[in-house]
Amino acid sequence: MGVDEPMLDAPLDRFDLAAPPAPVQPQIPLVPPLAPALSLTSEDDDLPARVSQAEALAAACDTLDALAAAQERFDGIELKKGARNFCFADGNPAARVLILGEAPGDEEDRQGRPFVGRAGQMLDRMVGAIGLSRQATDAEKAIYITNVLTWRPPGNRDPRPDEIAVSLPFLRRHIDLAAPDLIVLMGNIACDAGLGRRGILRLRGHWDQAFGRPALPMTHPAYLLRNPPAKREAWADLLSLSARLD
Repeated sequence: MGVDEPMLDAPLDRFDLAAPPAPVQPQIPLVPPLAPALSLTSEDDDLPARVSQAEALAAACDTLDALAAAQERFDGIELKKGARNFCFADGNPAARVLILGEAPGDEEDRQGRPFVGRAGQMLDRMVGAIGLSRQATDAEKAIYITNVLTWRPPGNRDPRPDEIAVSLPFLRRHIDLAAPDLIVLMGNIACDAGLGRRGILRLRGHWDQAFGRPALPMTHPAYLLRNPPAKREAWADLLSLSARLD
């Protein structure tokens, strides 16, 4: 507010003031501290039950439509309460290539489709450079896109381990039903779900096995938007994917 010095109506000699009394130290009884009580309502207390429920629901689905309906109804993930829309998949389910991302962002949450924001536009340009498209009807030229999580985490934070755990049964069944030839793991969360490892800058470009299928880790398009020099490595990975398809 611009105040730099307090002033009184009359002068006050602060050297003439009586010293304040010494504080009295309270007498604390020497008893051992109590151990903190364990919370019985921790979010992870019922995690095994939620995972088992997700596994049962996913196993009972014989089509992608049935799986989408079952996963959307599943209430065992708190993210559902704060998200606008359920983001299941986009593209051609018959495609040879499945792109696995991390989680919906703000624009994905608005539209209910994965990879439709700036990162999604970058992804379209990337796969378009090797002749692939999410709009293609030919399975040889198409891609199919989904995420590890189908609900947006608040503030676009990274998914928590329990959120990934309850999503994995649906994701495994999703991949089984779509039956792609190859999987592209976009980013650390996708590598964590598919390979059990993170460190995308070390993993990228090296073919591995995820969900029983050949998988290629790649840097996420959002990373490429923040770090344009990394596009050179991403282009090399796309050429590797194209060669593998051939």
